[in-house]
Amino acid sequence: MEKSIIIAGFGGQGVMVCGQLIGYTVTETTDNYVTYLPAYGAEQRGGTANCFLVIADIPIGSPKPFPADYAIIMNNPSLDRFERSVAKGGAIFLNSSVVTNEPQRDGVVVVNVPAGDIAVEIGNIKVSNLVLVGALIGYSGLIQPEKVLETVYKKLGAKHPELNALNKTAFERGFEIGKAAVG
Repeated sequence: MEKSIIIAGFGGQGVMVCGQLIGYTVTETTDNYVTYLPAYGAEQRGGTANCFLVIADIPIGSPKPFPADYAIIMNNPSLDRFERSVAKGGAIFLNSSVVTNEPQRDGVVVVNVPAGDIAVEIGNIKVSNLVLVGALIGYSGLIQPEKVLETVYKKLGAKHPELNALNKTAFERGFEIGKAAVG
């Protein structure tokens, strides 16, 4: 088993946090291997940011997955840049609250996740990234959702335990969208 993920958006949208949460969860709760490769634009907040993950049950040869099985796309420039990097039969998870362009890629599943709208509805725009991670996990079944939440509590909740309930709600809302997309 080898699965690969691209996560892309603007700096400040939580791109790296998404990748780290998935990577930490795989490392700490499974026997699988994982690579995490971050890439930043020249700017910090507002510039481009993306990361690549490969999860496998054997040692990983390359940390940069092309084509990827899944992509979380948080803005239009990232869609333009990475939609062709997803393999036929793969899935693209769009933050449809922000991404207004339609994917032009044939042969992939497009899951529209109104992550920004959900995050605002439940109380904090900053959790839109967790909505998207939830959608990916709900769709793919790559790792157990309760293990991801444990990692969220451990890594994010250590500094702000008062946000655990909000983070859980965001993840669960996304998870349900991802699970429903499997159809």
